[in-house]
Amino acid sequence: MKKMLSAFLLLTLAFFFSQEKKPMYWQDIQNFKKLDQENAPAKDAILLVGSSSFTKWTDVANYFPDKTIINRGFGGSRLTDLNYYANDLLSPYQPKQIIVYCGENDFADNHKLKAKEVVTRYKTFYKKIRDKFPNIEVDYISIKYSPSRESLWPQMKEANKKIAAFMKKEPNAEFIDITKAMEDANGNVRKELFVEDMLHMTPEGYQIWTKVMNPYMK
Repeated sequence: MKKMLSAFLLLTLAFFFSQEKKPMYWQDIQNFKKLDQENAPAKDAILLVGSSSFTKWTDVANYFPDKTIINRGFGGSRLTDLNYYANDLLSPYQPKQIIVYCGENDFADNHKLKAKEVVTRYKTFYKKIRDKFPNIEVDYISIKYSPSRESLWPQMKEANKKIAAFMKKEPNAEFIDITKAMEDANGNVRKELFVEDMLHMTPEGYQIWTKVMNPYMK
């Protein structure tokens, strides 16, 4: 009986530690792999990669009915997560365009994080994209100014400015600024575009994004 209990305990501990070792968002990536196995991803699609503003945009295809969209936003991911899973996020696909929304959670994860570090993280991911897809269109959506994260806006604004300058110099690359479109006539962020958490967006918020993004969509 003791041997059986010991064996059971060892198996339980082994299972526990195997679960513990899995990196953050590992399951999300496995879910993407399962989706791709069930339905081969379309070629020449627009690939969305990034954090929860994409993750929660589950009906994004309805906003762009004339486009083929593959949404690979996951959790509250940071640019560090995009870099970690870059091969899983890029290799299965043959897109004609990649649009990135990420960076907001990097600041939320570490309030002392400097803008230049987030820019470096983005440049690292951008290089990974270019190594895989040298000539396709790559666009970066500006970090939105979520009311719940107002204390972080200064770093976010600086990061947006630096990434915009970087993208301006790159071929087949655009910085898509959604910040102005989310402001009222007085230049204040429209809180009604956000759900109760003042972080994620309402359908109206996504409609605004759609209008801004449309001219950039291939």
